[in-house]
Amino acid sequence: MNLKQELSRERDRWASLLDAPTVALMNRANDSLRTPATLGRALQEGDRAPNFRLPNARGGSVELDALLERGPVVLAFYRGQWCPYCNLELRAYQTRLPQLQALGASLIAISPQTPDHSSSTAERNELAYPVLSDVGLHVARAYGVAFDLPPELIGLYQRQWSNDLVKWNGEGGWSLPIPATYVIGGDARIALAHVDPDYRERLEPEAVLARLRTLAARQAA
Repeated sequence: MNLKQELSRERDRWASLLDAPTVALMNRANDSLRTPATLGRALQEGDRAPNFRLPNARGGSVELDALLERGPVVLAFYRGQWCPYCNLELRAYQTRLPQLQALGASLIAISPQTPDHSSSTAERNELAYPVLSDVGLHVARAYGVAFDLPPELIGLYQRQWSNDLVKWNGEGGWSLPIPATYVIGGDARIALAHVDPDYRERLEPEAVLARLRTLAARQAA
């Protein structure tokens, strides 16, 4: 089963659990992000990827430029451990990690969670790649994928699921990244960008591998 199929199954499961007003509210929140003003901020293919250094889940830190010295970087922005779709994505990329590394690429995942919660995410999903904490969403804002949850969605999270994002994100509070995946070439230029306001949709790892193969072929030529 590929990632798309797993996400579709999870989507169907939640559709059977949620009432129609809740589904409608969440769909409106997704649609409100699908505007030129919002999506136009997100970095796209050909843009230069801003450098950053963030703490990882093991007490150290990771710098983008240092990774790029070794080859391409696959960068995934995810919402948090509390998001089942994010966990499916993180595990799907873990299964492709040997293939990514064989193409000379590094894989990193970033969320606004505090380091303790990032550590829990890595352990829970058995991830062997760096899981970084962008507390305050400074990197997400630099990449143009950060947004603030609307009041009605905050109320839903608190009322329906007792999910207080302040506990997960610290100073990031009720802000999240739009799920986004970037393939960044060794020249720090974005070679592939996938930014989708619908948190239930993610880029298939095979698309990332295909772009990495293209980069490797260009470099070999």
